Amino acid sequence: MTQWRDTMNELVRNRERALLGYAYLVCGDPTQAQDLVQDALVRTFSKPRPGLTVGKAEGYVRRAITSVYIDGYRRTQRWQRVQHLFKPTAIARDEFGQVEAGSDVADALATLPPRVRACVVLKYFDDLTVPAIAQTLGIAPGTVKRYVSDGLHQLQLALGEFEDSADFSASGTPAAPRSPRADATAPHPFEGQ
Repeated sequence: MTQWRDTMNELVRNRERALLGYAYLVCGDPTQAQDLVQDALVRTFSKPRPGLTVGKAEGYVRRAITSVYIDGYRRTQRWQRVQHLFKPTAIARDEFGQVEAGSDVADALATLPPRVRACVVLKYFDDLTVPAIAQTLGIAPGTVKRYVSDGLHQLQLALGEFEDSADFSASGTPAAPRSPRADATAPHPFEGQ
């Protein structure tokens, strides 16, 4: 029983590169080639095969690589022919819109210079005050205000208008709250729900 395991170990130890090269020629993708070799080894050695030599085992594995690839290709083709049957007719609410928006913000933040990015992140993500940011970074409060303002301006250019742009003044500090009369004509946000 341990003989087929020894055969498999010897095959992997001595012929792994050749099997990976063969799988790469079959599929053209190095990551998929590794998966093909793994699946082919499982298919070949999932049950004991008495009297299996390394040469015969390599032939079995090579055939299994081809079979696994063709099976996967056929499954993909079948799925492409019927996948339209499983798509919803109505457009569903985008569950990952917030994730994409967060990704866009992260990408836009990455374009900011390091000190500007640090000031924006400390102000709006860590909710620190300007004096606290100045103390943390060892710079003047006026410099922090300038960096925050510059950072918000660059983020606005990268991301477009902020939805809550009315909530921030030009200096990047929260704007004064609006009077209740200004909102008297606007519907209450929870009305009709």
